[in-house]
Amino acid sequence: MCGAVKFFEAARKAGVKPIIGCEVYVAQGSRHDRGSSGSSGSRSWHMLLLAENAKGYHNLCELVTAGFTEGMYYFPRVDREILARHAEGLVCTSACMKGEVNEALLRGDRAAAREAASFYKELFPGRYYLEIQDHGMEEDKRLVPEAVSLARELDLPLVATNDVHYLDQGDHSVQEVLICIQTGKTLTDPSRMQIKSHEFYLKSAEEMGALFREVPEALASTLAIAERCGFAFEFGGSHYPDFPIPDGTDRKTYLRKLAEEGLERRLVQLGIRGAGAGRYRERLAMELGVISSQGYEGYFLVVSDFIRHARESGIPVGPGRGSAAGSLAAYALGITGIDPLRYSLLFERFLNPERVSPPDIDIDFCMDRRDEVIRYVQEKYGRENVCQIITFGSMLAKGVIRDVGRVMDMPYGEVDRIAKLVPNELKITLGDALQKEPRLREAVARDPNVSRLMETARKLEGNIRHAGTHAAGVVIAPSRLTGFVPLYKGSGGEVMTQFDMKDVEQLGLLKMDFLGLKTLTALKRAVDLVRLKGEEIDLDTLPLDDAASYKLLSEGRTTGIFQLESRGIREYLRKLAPTTFEDLIAMVALYRPGPLNSGMVDAFISRKHGRAPIDFFFGELKPILESTYGVMVYQEQVMQISNALSGFSLGRADVLRKAMGKKNPELMAEQKRDFVEGAVQRGKDRRKAEALWDQIQQFAGYGFNKSHSAAYALIAYRTAYLKAHHPREFMAALLTCDRDNADKVIKDIAECRDMGIPVLPPDVNASDKDFTVEGASIRFGLLAVKNVGEGMVDAILASRRAEGPFRSLADFCRRVEHRHLNRRAAESLVKACAFDSLGIGRAQAMAALDGALEAGVREQRTAATGQTSLFSPEEAPAFSASLPDVAEWPARQRLAFEKEVLGFYVSGHPLNDHQEVIRRLANMDSRRLAELEGVHRVRMAGLIRSSKIRTTRAGRRMASFVLEDREGTAEMTMFPDVFEAYFPLLETEEAVLVEGMAEASEEGVQVVVRSVEALTQAQLVRTQRMILHLGEAGRAHGRLAAVREVLARHPGEVPVLFALQFPAREVLVQAGREFVVSPSDSLSAELGELVGAGAVFFE
Repeated sequence: MCGAVKFFEAARKAGVKPIIGCEVYVAQGSRHDRGSSGSSGSRSWHMLLLAENAKGYHNLCELVTAGFTEGMYYFPRVDREILARHAEGLVCTSACMKGEVNEALLRGDRAAAREAASFYKELFPGRYYLEIQDHGMEEDKRLVPEAVSLARELDLPLVATNDVHYLDQGDHSVQEVLICIQTGKTLTDPSRMQIKSHEFYLKSAEEMGALFREVPEALASTLAIAERCGFAFEFGGSHYPDFPIPDGTDRKTYLRKLAEEGLERRLVQLGIRGAGAGRYRERLAMELGVISSQGYEGYFLVVSDFIRHARESGIPVGPGRGSAAGSLAAYALGITGIDPLRYSLLFERFLNPERVSPPDIDIDFCMDRRDEVIRYVQEKYGRENVCQIITFGSMLAKGVIRDVGRVMDMPYGEVDRIAKLVPNELKITLGDALQKEPRLREAVARDPNVSRLMETARKLEGNIRHAGTHAAGVVIAPSRLTGFVPLYKGSGGEVMTQFDMKDVEQLGLLKMDFLGLKTLTALKRAVDLVRLKGEEIDLDTLPLDDAASYKLLSEGRTTGIFQLESRGIREYLRKLAPTTFEDLIAMVALYRPGPLNSGMVDAFISRKHGRAPIDFFFGELKPILESTYGVMVYQEQVMQISNALSGFSLGRADVLRKAMGKKNPELMAEQKRDFVEGAVQRGKDRRKAEALWDQIQQFAGYGFNKSHSAAYALIAYRTAYLKAHHPREFMAALLTCDRDNADKVIKDIAECRDMGIPVLPPDVNASDKDFTVEGASIRFGLLAVKNVGEGMVDAILASRRAEGPFRSLADFCRRVEHRHLNRRAAESLVKACAFDSLGIGRAQAMAALDGALEAGVREQRTAATGQTSLFSPEEAPAFSASLPDVAEWPARQRLAFEKEVLGFYVSGHPLNDHQEVIRRLANMDSRRLAELEGVHRVRMAGLIRSSKIRTTRAGRRMASFVLEDREGTAEMTMFPDVFEAYFPLLETEEAVLVEGMAEASEEGVQVVVRSVEALTQAQLVRTQRMILHLGEAGRAHGRLAAVREVLARHPGEVPVLFALQFPAREVLVQAGREFVVSPSDSLSAELGELVGAGAVFFE
């Protein structure tokens, strides 16, 4: 029933009566049965149920929900038992040839058909119909007379129907493509599912009349059913949960009491008294009046209660999100954490006193503990009354091109090229893309296959592709949710509403967004780490004028800083050099495509630094625009301008704001008239007022919600403060939050390297569960090691607390409880260098591991039976045996094992020896690549990982692979021509140089490879000469003999020049012709040892 509300609205808008119903599956036995394929446990019949009235709709919700939550087995199924409990208010029809009655008739079992029809006739008295259909198939021809005969025998009404799989008859081929997409087949696959008839479209009354002229009563029944089905959704009401009020007071009184008490605490915290406090109390009284007049006291009580619970449980809560940060009542109740009066945030932007619309408060919680808050809500209001909300993934422009192209057997490269011609714009349609991109139009006009691809894709565009759980949406009902909406069960067993967030809200249910925000988790962990060194930080009371924080932001050192990490925003932060919190609010609001493309950001920066004049239009507007240097940045500023200049109430001004967003020409003309006339009536110059209106109208597409910007700027500031003042604690917390994402950890470690913070490897004697600060360094947490679980880490830490550091590998295996310790996890610790500090070689530790584990298990079992050993633990023979004498792993193998169990390298990197060459030959690394916009030619050096070869429809091979460098990884694609030229290098373990075209899209940055070569070979080919700096000319002579020996060991074709330093200048001297070399890292290393690091340059 997922589309029921949207269908209802669309039908009403089109002047068509909507009938709400659902085709359900009826299990052949019990809905609880599960059986092998072909048994009654897995087979089911079709049945159509239509809601006559509200009771019927509620029963339909119960049935459909039970199908998913109780009867799911291949399909969601009901059965006769549950149908009998929920039949009231429903019209039932026997469905298509897959219905119980029709299937029996088709197999010639009239007795079974009679039994089923009689059962449903009794179950749905006067509301059960036998369906007849004619899609031109042989089965229909057999069924219709049989069904007519049975209906007359049992005195049952007939109804003529047609299965509708698509709207127009010509869409049959599109339906076939859709089925192929769903089943993973292609149109040329003989085994694909095919529909035999082309008649599954919405037929007209005339067409149906021609098909069933012999049974006019079946046609008349369609009208009779439509007339008796009168259920209609009710929108605009509210069905909020009952919040328990103590002491017998009412909601209004209790909310006022909580808000006023909360405000007084806030005023003390802010140090506001006297007349200033009066402004706050007046504002609170106004807001509470609006909340009560619209009946939303319960909403605020529910929200403030679970946020109070979160805070009392130590669960970090964000300072606000969206327009709710503009409410002083929300601030007083602890729902938000930013003072709306201080930053001119408007309540009317959140809740308009002149137009009733439900409040919408979204809350950010700590990523790790968000589910605890949801559980609290479920326990408080009842698990049957609370659940998450469904969301639907649609077939969008680029995706549908790729889907249809695959089904049509078009070459991958061709489809990829067409998809990439669609502009990277949010919510762009294929129609828009054809208008905006001439190359796409040209391809459609030139190639019939592309034309067919685009035609089919446009018909499928927007169709629902899949259902999932909304990342944050939770609905809270006053009673069982099935009294309001049907429920759905996902593939992972999660239960959610079948209606999406918008539909749930329209039905008046309380919808909340419980968002998990990683940054809040990182902030909490950083504060906890700071506390370990004896310092306390209260994030709620941080000074917002900290010079070190703004210096960090102004320098663009924002890796890990909330909302401010991208390359583009770092550039603008450096240009802006923010000095106030208002600057930061503005940057969060301005860094979006609209303002960036309009020049607003450059104007803002120029005005801040005095390079451009500031114009406030009218003196009354200076207090409104001063913080943004005369640039209209926020929607709230437009509301304040219309209030100050034209006399609009703030509620009326919010109507203007919404009208600007809708861009309705007639509505905007009316708003302009009222705005200008209001200004003129207050003595303002008409032309100047009209010029200001033009500015406002131009701003309409770019304005942002200041309440949201302020709340998120506060989180950004807090992260910047911690990074500026407690860099190790902050980065350790960030690494812990990112530990499950290897690419992010690599980026974080690179940032630590840039900050001069060493990151130490895991260590069984030094590491904690998470990343921690150790002196001037950060120590890896044990949970970052693959295959090492929390139980094992807890056991390691417990043993260290009880008995001190581990003395050896054997000691470790003896002390850590064997129920937590397994070979795979211990092996991972060895590979992750976690035992290195014990003085054990990794190869030795691996060789000794089995014996140590077995001995440890024996001793623990002996201790558990109460037996005692003749030896102390240190003297026990099993533990005193010497370690095997085995050679240590080569450096490459050591690094490979680190990568395997950690996802990255800790003791070095395979590319470390190539850095000078990489700096010279590459123009891009993976960290900078991820921030690219548009199309760029790039050269990148790295190691080939995870190569995948596949065959195109044309039978040619192509590949994709991951290129790994010191900064992270990048996705690469090799099309057939390039693959044929360079495929042997896909298997190399050596460093390579890749050249290609990088293109940014909504899926990320992809590099299409043009060439691949071994880095050593690239160095040879691209090196013109080698310069060796020998220092002072007088002292260089003594080194020449040794230099000649080194050069002779590396013969090649690159000429050598000696750089000699004379008192006045440096002179380059060409070496003899016998001294031509082959550039390599080993040559650089040998010469570096001889004459000093940095003495060798290749050009």
